[in-house]
Amino acid sequence: MKRTMMSLIGVAAALGAVTGVAAVTAPAGGAQEAPRSSSLLPVQRSALLCPAPTSSEVGRTDYTAFAPKGAAAGADGKKGTAQLLPAGTVKDAGGTDTGKGKGKKNTAKKGEDSAAGQAVAPRDTKPVVPLQEAGKPVTTSTDSPDAPALVGAADGTLAPGWTVQQTTSVAAGSGRGLLGLSCTTPDTTFWFPGVSTATDRQDYVHLTNPDPTPAVVDLQLRGKDGSLGGSAGEDITVPPHTTVPVLLSTLTTAPTTNASLQVVAREGRIGAAVQATDSKLGSDWLLAAADPSPSVVLPGIPKDATSVRLVALAPGESDADLKVQLATPTGLITPAGLESLHLKSGMTTAVDLKDVTKGEAGSLVLTPSDSGSKAPISAALRVTRGKGAKQEMAFIPATRPVEQRATAADNRDKGSTLSLVAPEKGKDAKVKVTASAGSGGGTPVTKTYTVKGGTSLDVAPPTPQGLKGTYALTVEPAAGSGPVYAARMLARPQGGVPAFTVQALPDDRGTVLVPTAGQDLSVLTK
Repeated sequence: MKRTMMSLIGVAAALGAVTGVAAVTAPAGGAQEAPRSSSLLPVQRSALLCPAPTSSEVGRTDYTAFAPKGAAAGADGKKGTAQLLPAGTVKDAGGTDTGKGKGKKNTAKKGEDSAAGQAVAPRDTKPVVPLQEAGKPVTTSTDSPDAPALVGAADGTLAPGWTVQQTTSVAAGSGRGLLGLSCTTPDTTFWFPGVSTATDRQDYVHLTNPDPTPAVVDLQLRGKDGSLGGSAGEDITVPPHTTVPVLLSTLTTAPTTNASLQVVAREGRIGAAVQATDSKLGSDWLLAAADPSPSVVLPGIPKDATSVRLVALAPGESDADLKVQLATPTGLITPAGLESLHLKSGMTTAVDLKDVTKGEAGSLVLTPSDSGSKAPISAALRVTRGKGAKQEMAFIPATRPVEQRATAADNRDKGSTLSLVAPEKGKDAKVKVTASAGSGGGTPVTKTYTVKGGTSLDVAPPTPQGLKGTYALTVEPAAGSGPVYAARMLARPQGGVPAFTVQALPDDRGTVLVPTAGQDLSVLTK
């Protein structure tokens, strides 16, 4: 017995020496130790997906890739890579041939090779806008009507905050105007308030699969009376490394002007974006709104907006009663005649706010009328500039706040407007905005702005000294700052049409909270 006890003591001593653990007994009373501290570390890999830009013969698309300078390397110290590769395309998926016309409804079932028709491999597999270094944008352009969707990844020092802007200018036709989006990250669920299946609109949802295995997707449309029904949007198979565009009007027999689209990947993950084309108002991309929440912010309504339409949905099991406020440069105001807004569960509600900004830039803030309400909502704005035949539209979805950093690529020496909003009264936001070096040269410039709580601020962003080419903007709230949301508008007039596009700037999620790991031999006593 004595020899056995001595052996156990020897084993414990040896383990303590190897691991550096000072004690192996459990805490008194059997209570567990408090979790060790966590560290905020840069992500080591990120993914982006860009939808096929346009089928127009008179369209031109610019791609701008950027990664912020100063992000720490991964654990292995890799310099990093970042690039996009062309994706394949499925023809005639849900009544579309990459946006060139209507067709049959989608009849695909799980396990088939494609949603309808066959997957077509890209003509070219050359990498697009590959980055070599952080802090300097890389650009390229195409005028091909068959430009493919793009799928890519970044790692090492280029992964945190990697951003790609896709900006398309279409000179004529029903899709004329300026279409812009920040290429999206893959996910499993997306909400798109503001889609339409009306006869004057053609909306396509582009589903892109970044992975080597098929994804299976369901699409559901909700109108003012709830689900629009139909099974045409079920079991859509998106082949590996391929994009499937689906015409939304083929999913229902009831034309609906204001609807909400839910996209759910039941197997795998996808990127999703809606290309909306209006016969009178031009076209633009509608990106997914932030995850449904009791309070949402929609930043960046231009001061010269001639029409603003709010489309909102309460996707949960409870109705939502909301307080509608506009954050102006001087404070929060309630739009006339819209003191409150009631959203019925599962139903889409649309409200025309007309020229709500009255010549002052603003951002819409939706909060529960009852502070105790937890009913989540999703919302987006359709914003119009111009009058008569010279109108152009853009979309502003509800977005996440900027917590650490957000980035907007593809800025020129003129035409960019940065919108910052601090939605909570008494909680000012101090924000550092950095203009990167230009793609062709220039020296970075930084400027700090203070946004008073409950107000919205529109500014012409700083421009790099000696700018050549395009540049990126990074937005970084100061430590202890109040919550802040951001958006960037690009304005590029086309023959008298005030063509524009607005990109909300959510946090780039370039960092992740990693628990500190360590040796714990207390398990030996249990």
